[in-house]
Order: sequence, then C-alpha cells, then structure tokens
Amino acid sequence: MIIKKASGEEVEFSVDKLRASLSRSGASKQVIESILQEVKSHLFPGISTKRIYKLAFSLLKKEAKPSAARYQLKNAIMELGPSGFPFEKFIAALLKHHGYKTEVGIIVEGHCVSHEIDVVAEKDNLYIMIECKYHNLPGNSSDVKIPLYIHSRFKDVELTWKKLPGHETKNHQGWVVTNTKFTDDAIQYGTCVGLHLIGWNYPSKTNIKMWIDDSGLYPLTCLTTLTRSEKHHLLESKIVLCKEIVTNPDVLNILSLTAVRRDHIIKESTQLCKTC
Repeated sequence: MIIKKASGEEVEFSVDKLRASLSRSGASKQVIESILQEVKSHLFPGISTKRIYKLAFSLLKKEAKPSAARYQLKNAIMELGPSGFPFEKFIAALLKHHGYKTEVGIIVEGHCVSHEIDVVAEKDNLYIMIECKYHNLPGNSSDVKIPLYIHSRFKDVELTWKKLPGHETKNHQGWVVTNTKFTDDAIQYGTCVGLHLIGWNYPSKTNIKMWIDDSGLYPLTCLTTLTRSEKHHLLESKIVLCKEIVTNPDVLNILSLTAVRRDHIIKESTQLCKTC
C-alpha cells in the first residue's frame, strides 16, 4: 500500500513503523494490535500519513489518554508557536534537567555586532550558544543556510567570550536545535565546522525526542484534556510544561474551568509526568 508523507514523498506503508510509534507511547500490546487492525481496514492507495496518524491517535485517545498524549508528541511540539519562544523555553528546561545552567533570550556582545541569543547554556567547562529553529508545519526542514548563518554568529560571539575572565580554558560550542530535521547538506556542513546540530531524531542517541522521553518533561500541548485555545492561553502566560501544572496546579486559574475539568487536566498531567 503506497501512502503519502507530509513532504509529498510516496512510500510503502509499514505496519512495523506504526506499531513501533504506538509502542513508544506506552500503550499495551493488546491496545496496539487492536488499533493496527482498525487502521489497516481504513487504508487506501495515496492516503496521507497525517490521516493515518489522526485515526491512530483518535483510537488511542479512547483507550488511554496518557499514551495518546505521548503519541502526539511531535505534533504537540509544533503547537508551541507561533512565536517560537515557548520552544526556546522548552529546550532550556530540557537542558536544565540535564544539569545545565541556562538563560533564554539574552543579548550577547560579539566582536563585531551584538546578537540576541535564544539560549545560553553552561555546564562544568562547557559554554554554549544555542539557536532554536522552530517549525510549526510537518515536512519543513532546516537547510544548509541555517548552520552557515549560525556558525558565523557563533564565531563572532566566541571572539568576545574568549576574552571574558575565566573563559581562557572553557570549551565554547555553537548549537542549532530544531523540532524537525536537517537536510543532508546542513548536517555535512555542521559536522565539518564543528557546529552541533540537534533535531527531532538527529543525532541517533542525543536527539530531542530522546531528551523528552528520558526526562519526562512533556509540553502541555500534549494534553488531550486541554482545548487548543486553552493551550495557547497558557503558553502566552509562559507556562510550557505539564510539570508546571503538576507542581503548581494554580497556574490553571487563568482558565475558565469547571472543577471536574480541572481535576481531569491535573490527573492527565500527573500521569504523563510520572517519569519526571
């Protein structure tokens, strides 16, 4: 069965890939096999991966909301827009969980000009300038122009950093983080000049998805108990993580919620963040 990806590419439907993505959501084997049978019965030549995803998600949502929330993680990251700031804060939170000290959206003086840096992270002897490239549409990717541009900015900033007291022995790095993927040319250039590229599933062992799964820090846009407008309202108030709801349920006070809905949101957030 030939299906169509978001990029327009046509590929053969793989039941194993769908099973693997459902398995990563934490759903039981019985639920997964039931969903696979239902999805297969709705396939037709040329069906989009988006339509397959929506069907699988709706079926999973009926069986296990926390699993459905994890299953829609990639789409949930794309809901962190449109400004991109929630994505920057989310990346900073992931780094903080791994022991980094972070600052978001700061002005840094370079050798030639000043730069607004999305995230500056520090850990031990490592000092990092991080630029976040957020996309809110599937199929978008960061091409070679992105690392070319970011590398030139990093080199300008690095010249100033090296003059700071105590930075003589520090290891300075430039990173580009995106919620989608990099083109082959972008990866080739980044590797060549020593610029660290981190995408949704790149590199294989230190990508964004693995950061999230390892930390249990899920964006609140994963929650199936919140409406789209409620998610946006929370994001506008700089509330990004499900964990923020678990540790301080009063952040929900900015929403007009019934007691029952409030309890459902807190319960789903708690279940989703149980690995935190």
